[in-house]
Amino acid sequence: MSPHPNFWHARDDGFVPPAFPASLRWSRSLLVVACLVIFAPALHAQESVITLDPAATKIEFTLAATMHTVHGTFKLKNGEIHWDPATGHVSGAIVIDATSGNTDNTSRDKNMHTQILESAKFPEIVFTPAQIKGAIPKTGSSQVEVSGVIRLHGQDDPVTLTFSVLPGAGGSLQASTQFGVPYVKWGLKNPSTFLLHVSDTVNVEIHASARISPAQ
Repeated sequence: MSPHPNFWHARDDGFVPPAFPASLRWSRSLLVVACLVIFAPALHAQESVITLDPAATKIEFTLAATMHTVHGTFKLKNGEIHWDPATGHVSGAIVIDATSGNTDNTSRDKNMHTQILESAKFPEIVFTPAQIKGAIPKTGSSQVEVSGVIRLHGQDDPVTLTFSVLPGAGGSLQASTQFGVPYVKWGLKNPSTFLLHVSDTVNVEIHASARISPAQ
């Protein structure tokens, strides 16, 4: 028999159906809370793609030497990162053109490319990220830690980089980081001579322009 059309309302004869037991109401409330806890991260932590703009990204380095500091630049070839905020897992790569290294000194640059970087043999410097710790809000600056591996001169070395990130309009991002590269420890030659002493660590600054979008 189907229920009376006004089953959930007071009937004409004055009968009012009994309320749900308190235990049942609590069970329903707990079920709602559990669903929010389980499904809310999935709704808000959509996988994203971060694509770097080579033309608007600056990669600068400084190397301390006797009586002066060497300043130079590299160019970004490409960079794309697939990021799952729910787990922090990252895939993709950021590729720097090793052959583009330039210090505005012809003889020094020739030595850098032939004796130190051997860029004809190792034309790319690649950062392969594996994990991101932190979040990127829609507004306001934030910091994230990106762990991964840098391949330099054919050798892989683990690094963790701290990026300052500032989102902009239309999914644009500005990200900056600075870190030291112990290039001698990583297997490259130190160009020091009897008269010229050069530090065995080069300092790198990256100011990247990128765009973040939902993964397809």
